Amino acid sequence: MDILHQVTVKQILTETSKQALIEQFTNKKKLLEQECDQLYFQYKKVEKTSNQLATQFLKEIEKRREKIKLVEFQLQQVNTLPLGSELKEKEVEAIIEVNVGDNWNELMKERTIVIKDGIVDQIRLR
Repeated sequence: MDILHQVTVKQILTETSKQALIEQFTNKKKLLEQECDQLYFQYKKVEKTSNQLATQFLKEIEKRREKIKLVEFQLQQVNTLPLGSELKEKEVEAIIEVNVGDNWNELMKERTIVIKDGIVDQIRLR
């Protein structure tokens, strides 16, 4: 019988991955800023005609600004992390084969895949 099990994927911070993360966060910040500008433009168009719609635009702009602050914090964190640090990237599901007589505790141990520059570096069982 096969079952699904959560597996943590971590990335080892190298110079290459650090630059990729910085670029990713910078692009995300630019996109959010563009969305803010577009929403502000739309807000100005409806500001005098629909108070309810204008309020909704302001809420959306504020949401984007909060996301920008988060991205700026993430950028700051990436810049301060030393090379070789492990960053949790995501969680994925893996299929594990279960047979009669298997040790359940061993099967349920936490599994981690460690990636270095896009290549699987380690697979850990805890």
